Amino acid sequence: MRLRSSPIGAILAGGAGLRIGGEKAAVALHGKPLICYPLETVGEVLTSVAILAKTGTKLPPLAGVAVWIEPECPRHPLVGITQALALSGGRPVLVCAADLPFVTPELVRRLVRAAPRRAPAAIACAHGTLQPLLGCYQPRALDLLAGAAREGTAPLLETIAAIDPILVEADDPEELFDVDTPDDLLQAAAMLDRRRAAAPPPY
Repeated sequence: MRLRSSPIGAILAGGAGLRIGGEKAAVALHGKPLICYPLETVGEVLTSVAILAKTGTKLPPLAGVAVWIEPECPRHPLVGITQALALSGGRPVLVCAADLPFVTPELVRRLVRAAPRRAPAAIACAHGTLQPLLGCYQPRALDLLAGAAREGTAPLLETIAAIDPILVEADDPEELFDVDTPDDLLQAAAMLDRRRAAAPPPY
Protein backbone atom coordinates (compact mmCIF):
# COMPACT_ATOMS: atom_id res chain seq x y z
CA MET A 1 0.00 0.00 0.00
CA ARG A 2 1.13 3.52 -0.65
CA LEU A 3 1.62 5.66 2.43
CA ARG A 4 -1.39 7.86 1.71
CA SER A 5 -3.74 4.89 1.42
CA SER A 6 -2.41 2.78 4.31
CA PRO A 7 -4.71 3.07 7.34
CA ILE A 8 -3.99 4.88 10.56
CA GLY A 9 -4.99 3.11 13.75
CA ALA A 10 -7.29 5.02 16.08
CA ILE A 11 -7.98 3.77 19.61
CA LEU A 12 -11.18 5.36 20.89
CA ALA A 13 -10.89 6.42 24.53
CA GLY A 14 -13.20 9.42 24.75
CA GLY A 15 -16.07 7.72 26.58
CA ALA A 16 -16.87 8.65 30.17
CA GLY A 17 -16.76 5.03 31.36
CA LEU A 18 -19.31 5.74 34.09
CA ARG A 19 -20.49 2.13 34.37
CA ILE A 20 -17.01 0.99 35.37
CA GLY A 21 -16.32 3.94 37.66
CA GLY A 22 -14.62 6.29 35.19
CA GLU A 23 -11.12 6.36 33.72
CA LYS A 24 -11.86 3.18 31.78
CA ALA A 25 -8.69 3.30 29.66
CA ALA A 26 -6.53 3.07 32.79
CA VAL A 27 -8.51 0.30 34.51
CA ALA A 28 -6.21 -2.64 35.19
CA LEU A 29 -6.87 -5.98 33.53
CA HIS A 30 -4.35 -8.53 34.80
CA GLY A 31 -2.09 -5.71 35.92
CA LYS A 32 -2.09 -3.89 32.58
CA PRO A 33 -4.18 -0.86 31.59
CA LEU A 34 -7.18 -1.92 29.54
CA ILE A 35 -6.30 0.38 26.64
CA CYS A 36 -2.92 -1.32 26.21
CA TYR A 37 -4.48 -4.52 24.88
CA PRO A 38 -6.03 -3.06 21.70
CA LEU A 39 -3.25 -0.49 21.39
CA GLU A 40 -0.59 -3.21 21.23
CA THR A 41 -2.67 -5.36 18.85
CA VAL A 42 -3.35 -2.58 16.36
CA GLY A 43 0.28 -1.49 16.64
CA GLU A 44 1.39 -4.96 15.51
CA VAL A 45 -0.37 -4.39 12.19
CA LEU A 46 -0.20 -0.65 11.51
CA THR A 47 2.80 1.65 11.75
CA SER A 48 0.76 4.72 12.78
CA VAL A 49 -1.58 4.54 15.76
CA ALA A 50 -3.17 7.39 17.73
CA ILE A 51 -5.52 7.60 20.70
CA LEU A 52 -8.72 9.63 20.42
CA ALA A 53 -9.67 11.22 23.74
CA LYS A 54 -11.38 14.18 25.35
CA THR A 55 -9.25 16.89 26.93
CA GLY A 56 -9.88 15.55 30.43
CA THR A 57 -9.59 11.85 29.63
CA LYS A 58 -7.34 10.06 32.13
CA LEU A 59 -4.86 7.89 30.25
CA PRO A 60 -2.07 5.71 31.63
CA PRO A 61 1.51 6.62 30.67
CA LEU A 62 1.94 5.61 27.03
CA ALA A 63 5.33 6.63 25.70
CA GLY A 64 5.51 7.59 22.05
CA VAL A 65 1.78 7.36 21.34
CA ALA A 66 0.03 10.37 19.80
CA VAL A 67 -3.15 11.57 21.49
CA TRP A 68 -5.68 13.29 19.23
CA ILE A 69 -8.21 15.44 21.05
CA GLU A 70 -11.83 15.14 20.01
CA PRO A 71 -14.54 17.76 20.69
CA GLU A 72 -15.87 17.83 24.24
CA CYS A 73 -19.47 17.69 23.09
CA PRO A 74 -21.35 15.67 22.28
CA ARG A 75 -20.24 12.49 24.04
CA HIS A 76 -20.93 9.95 21.33
CA PRO A 77 -18.72 7.26 19.74
CA LEU A 78 -19.29 8.78 16.31
CA VAL A 79 -17.36 11.86 17.46
CA GLY A 80 -14.18 9.82 17.88
CA ILE A 81 -14.64 8.09 14.53
CA THR A 82 -15.25 11.30 12.60
CA GLN A 83 -12.47 13.20 14.38
CA ALA A 84 -10.02 10.44 13.51
CA LEU A 85 -11.10 10.62 9.87
CA ALA A 86 -10.81 14.41 9.89
CA LEU A 87 -7.24 14.23 11.22
CA SER A 88 -6.05 11.30 9.11
CA GLY A 89 -4.91 13.33 6.13
CA GLY A 90 -7.17 11.50 3.71
CA ARG A 91 -6.08 8.03 4.81
CA PRO A 92 -8.42 5.26 5.98
CA VAL A 93 -8.76 4.81 9.73
CA LEU A 94 -8.79 1.48 11.55
CA VAL A 95 -10.95 2.26 14.57
CA CYS A 96 -10.80 0.12 17.72
CA ALA A 97 -12.45 0.91 21.04
CA ALA A 98 -10.17 1.05 24.08
CA ASP A 99 -12.32 -1.54 25.86
CA LEU A 100 -11.83 -4.41 23.39
CA PRO A 101 -9.00 -6.45 24.95
CA PHE A 102 -9.34 -9.60 22.84
CA VAL A 103 -9.04 -8.22 19.32
CA THR A 104 -6.40 -10.14 17.37
CA PRO A 105 -3.89 -8.88 14.79
CA GLU A 106 -5.41 -11.27 12.25
CA LEU A 107 -8.86 -9.68 12.59
CA VAL A 108 -7.30 -6.22 12.20
CA ARG A 109 -5.56 -7.41 9.01
CA ARG A 110 -8.81 -8.85 7.67
CA LEU A 111 -10.61 -5.56 8.27
CA VAL A 112 -7.90 -3.61 6.47
CA ARG A 113 -7.91 -6.01 3.52
CA ALA A 114 -11.71 -6.01 3.32
CA ALA A 115 -12.05 -2.23 3.06
CA PRO A 116 -11.96 -1.43 -0.67
CA ARG A 117 -12.52 2.13 -1.76
CA ARG A 118 -15.98 1.36 -3.15
CA ALA A 119 -17.34 0.73 0.37
CA PRO A 120 -17.29 3.37 3.13
CA ALA A 121 -16.22 0.90 5.83
CA ALA A 122 -15.50 -2.70 6.76
CA ILE A 123 -16.95 -3.50 10.19
CA ALA A 124 -16.34 -6.47 12.47
CA CYS A 125 -19.33 -8.57 13.46
CA ALA A 126 -20.18 -11.73 15.34
CA HIS A 127 -23.10 -13.85 14.14
CA GLY A 128 -24.22 -10.88 12.05
CA THR A 129 -24.23 -8.38 14.95
CA LEU A 130 -22.07 -5.36 14.18
CA GLN A 131 -19.34 -4.01 16.44
CA PRO A 132 -19.05 -0.53 14.83
CA LEU A 133 -16.18 0.46 17.14
CA LEU A 134 -13.96 -2.06 15.41
CA GLY A 135 -13.72 -1.33 11.72
CA CYS A 136 -11.76 0.21 8.91
CA TYR A 137 -13.39 3.45 7.75
CA GLN A 138 -12.60 5.00 4.38
CA PRO A 139 -12.20 8.79 4.10
CA ARG A 140 -15.59 9.23 2.44
CA ALA A 141 -17.28 7.83 5.54
CA LEU A 142 -16.61 11.23 7.14
CA ASP A 143 -19.22 12.94 4.98
CA LEU A 144 -21.71 10.15 5.66
CA LEU A 145 -21.29 10.30 9.46
CA ALA A 146 -20.45 13.94 10.22
CA GLY A 147 -24.04 15.11 10.60
CA ALA A 148 -24.97 12.35 13.02
CA ALA A 149 -21.78 12.96 15.00
CA ARG A 150 -22.57 16.65 15.41
CA GLU A 151 -26.11 15.84 16.53
CA GLY A 152 -24.85 13.24 19.00
CA THR A 153 -28.14 11.42 19.52
CA ALA A 154 -28.29 8.90 16.67
CA PRO A 155 -28.17 5.19 17.64
CA LEU A 156 -24.67 3.99 16.79
CA LEU A 157 -25.54 0.58 15.33
CA GLU A 158 -28.31 1.90 13.10
CA THR A 159 -26.19 4.82 11.90
CA ILE A 160 -23.27 2.60 10.87
CA ALA A 161 -25.54 -0.02 9.31
CA ALA A 162 -27.16 2.72 7.22
CA ILE A 163 -23.92 3.51 5.38
CA ASP A 164 -23.90 -0.07 4.03
CA PRO A 165 -20.51 -1.29 5.29
CA ILE A 166 -18.84 -4.57 4.40
CA LEU A 167 -19.17 -7.00 7.32
CA VAL A 168 -16.21 -9.07 8.50
CA GLU A 169 -17.17 -12.00 10.71
CA ALA A 170 -14.86 -12.56 13.69
CA ASP A 171 -13.48 -16.10 13.88
CA ASP A 172 -14.13 -16.06 17.63
CA PRO A 173 -16.99 -13.93 19.08
CA GLU A 174 -14.83 -13.30 22.17
CA GLU A 175 -12.70 -11.00 20.03
CA LEU A 176 -15.56 -8.49 20.20
CA PHE A 177 -16.09 -8.74 23.97
CA ASP A 178 -16.12 -5.22 25.43
CA VAL A 179 -15.49 -4.25 29.03
CA ASP A 180 -18.15 -1.82 30.24
CA THR A 181 -18.79 -2.80 33.87
CA PRO A 182 -16.90 -4.27 36.85
CA ASP A 183 -18.57 -7.62 36.11
CA ASP A 184 -17.27 -7.43 32.53
CA LEU A 185 -13.78 -6.79 33.92
CA LEU A 186 -14.00 -9.89 36.09
CA GLN A 187 -15.23 -11.91 33.13
CA ALA A 188 -12.39 -10.62 30.95
CA ALA A 189 -9.86 -11.62 33.62
CA ALA A 190 -11.35 -15.12 33.73
CA MET A 191 -11.21 -15.31 29.94
CA LEU A 192 -7.53 -14.35 30.01
CA ASP A 193 -6.84 -16.98 32.66
CA ARG A 194 -8.55 -19.62 30.54
CA ARG A 195 -6.66 -18.61 27.41
CA ARG A 196 -3.31 -18.67 29.20
CA ALA A 197 -4.03 -22.08 30.73
CA ALA A 198 -4.89 -23.46 27.28
CA ALA A 199 -1.81 -21.99 25.57
CA PRO A 200 0.98 -24.46 24.77
CA PRO A 201 4.07 -24.14 26.99
CA PRO A 202 6.99 -22.19 25.54
CA TYR A 203 10.00 -24.15 24.32
